[in-house]
Amino acid sequence: MRDLRECQFASDNTAGISSEAIEAIIEANTGCSRSYGEDWWTAKAADSIREFFETDCEVFFVFNGTAANSLALSSLCRSYQSILCHQLAHIETDECGGPEFFTHGTKILTVDGENGKVNTEKLEHLITRRNDVHYPRPKVVSVTQPTEVGTVYTPDELEAVGELSKKYGLFVHMDGARFANALAALTLSPAELSWKRGVDVLCLGGTKNGMPAGEAVVFFNKQLAEDFDYRCKQVGQLASKMRFFAAPWYKMLKSGSFVSNAMHANRCAGILQQRIGEIKQITRVFPCEANAVLLSMPESFSSELQGMGWEYYEFFVTGYSRFMCSWNTEVKDIDLLINDMKGIGG
Repeated sequence: MRDLRECQFASDNTAGISSEAIEAIIEANTGCSRSYGEDWWTAKAADSIREFFETDCEVFFVFNGTAANSLALSSLCRSYQSILCHQLAHIETDECGGPEFFTHGTKILTVDGENGKVNTEKLEHLITRRNDVHYPRPKVVSVTQPTEVGTVYTPDELEAVGELSKKYGLFVHMDGARFANALAALTLSPAELSWKRGVDVLCLGGTKNGMPAGEAVVFFNKQLAEDFDYRCKQVGQLASKMRFFAAPWYKMLKSGSFVSNAMHANRCAGILQQRIGEIKQITRVFPCEANAVLLSMPESFSSELQGMGWEYYEFFVTGYSRFMCSWNTEVKDIDLLINDMKGIGG
């Protein structure tokens, strides 16, 4: 029997595949089907995403989030331009230069801001501080929803970013690897957190929410999607058996589990954050608004906890420890973690 501690809070990537996603793959495995996205499942999945967002948009499926972000950004700007984002954004800290590679050299410029969100005043300063030919011209603002520290942009905050971007002729990209968790946190419609607030293209995450693989790149500004299918093909992101990537999207959106999975993960993170208050040596460092809990704890405490078999993410940028809840986290997992913490620190 495997130790319950193993990988429980390391990442929502460590969770398995949800039952709805497995059922969809099994159903899609009946008989033969057209390849390279020309199949029924892919068409229905794309239509389901359009219904989900209540708008006509272009939808493409790729293997992972780095490809989604990098290819989406490459369609928004040229090599002599720049992408503006928060200094903790995933595209800046965790994608191995993927956006710069796929844009053939577009520079990423960063701003800070409280709780992982871009400060719009500092963002405007970054946009306007230079306009000479020696400076990479700003062209895209990228926001992460939820942020890397587990906080959520409100509709008003997104609208402020969108209006500022449009004021200066910039596009808005959203890294939505955990977009479902933001929806669950705010209980608003997908439209209210995306295109209605000025988002031009959204990289919509499925893997972290119970799918085996695959992200959706959703272009609300359809003109920006021109030749995007060629981009996907050129860099090996066009799956030959696309139906197995698309089917879980159709099934999970239709059943409602796409949002209910995220609601469960958020709820577990809320319980974990509350229980952490019982441990004197640990400090909560960011608001828990989605499914991540970031903590500060003494090195000796952390070492002993890891020695017990617990795995969690050491957030190297901030020096904090991140505990991530997923669609299949159980309260008993949280109880076991808290009991071990109490055994260390009381």
